[in-house]
Amino acid sequence: MEIKETLQEKQKRELELEKTLERADKKYTASNIMVLEGLEAVRKRPSMYIGSTSSTGLHHLVWEIVDNAVDEALAGYCTQIEVTINADNTITVIDDGRGIPTDIVTKTGKSALETVFTILHAGGKFGEGGGYKVSGGLHGVGASVVNALSEWMEVNVYRDGFEHHIRFENGGKCAQPTALVGPTDKNGTKVTFKPDPTIFTETTEFNYETIRDRLKQMAFLNRGVKIIISDKRVTPELGETFFFEGGIIEYVRFLNKNKVPSFDEVIYCEGREDGIFVEVAMQYNEGFSPNGYSFCNNIHTHEGGTHEEGFRLAITRVMNNYA
Repeated sequence: MEIKETLQEKQKRELELEKTLERADKKYTASNIMVLEGLEAVRKRPSMYIGSTSSTGLHHLVWEIVDNAVDEALAGYCTQIEVTINADNTITVIDDGRGIPTDIVTKTGKSALETVFTILHAGGKFGEGGGYKVSGGLHGVGASVVNALSEWMEVNVYRDGFEHHIRFENGGKCAQPTALVGPTDKNGTKVTFKPDPTIFTETTEFNYETIRDRLKQMAFLNRGVKIIISDKRVTPELGETFFFEGGIIEYVRFLNKNKVPSFDEVIYCEGREDGIFVEVAMQYNEGFSPNGYSFCNNIHTHEGGTHEEGFRLAITRVMNNYA
């Protein structure tokens, strides 16, 4: 008897579900279509843009702003990048590059500075006619994504002898439009932002070691660029400066520092073809397991790729010729 009643209840629930679905279908009209404009889509689905809203996603905000500064270095206009974890756990990134343009973009009717930080896929990194030949990060959406996921953000631009300032609040809304601050003898961009705790509910605390290690790697990959990190949350203040004129040659030595190299000299070569620049550095040691690190536009391609496969194939062929 109990089994029979259970089956009847199940059939009843299934019937009610079918009726509910039928009612939902009938109500499905154009009014059910949701359109997310501007940066709303980023705040609605942040993981689509930064991977997650955990500590990993939090630090991704730093990488995006730093990547913009490194892109200036790749273009040949930036020699120093400073990253500061402020006492209030905000982040400030300063570079001595060209500075983001502040004139009006015809298509948006806004300053280029405001456009870059408020409109997805707006920037100078889209191939022919852009301001960059190569770039890392999210390819034109990094700055605006960081703005969208911040409680507030302030940007100061030093360009053409003048300083301009703009401020955003509440997920990217322009609170203070681009304004002239005054004359300056500096060049570059200064970005300060505070992650939104309603987005990053797990943590909004930046990890000094995580940022330090990434910046050190970036300094290895971009020879001649000085990268400075400081943490003002502690006393005495933490800070380090990274500057490697040898670039990836010094990186290989660093990776091999706890191993016994088979020979002292690091093998290095570089070349350029069809607008693509390639650097390779390697050094054998007495270990048995090979460790390879490949990068494309400063992004670690930890899953490899055709560039890494091509290198390994070339090495194998050369070795076989001498075997």
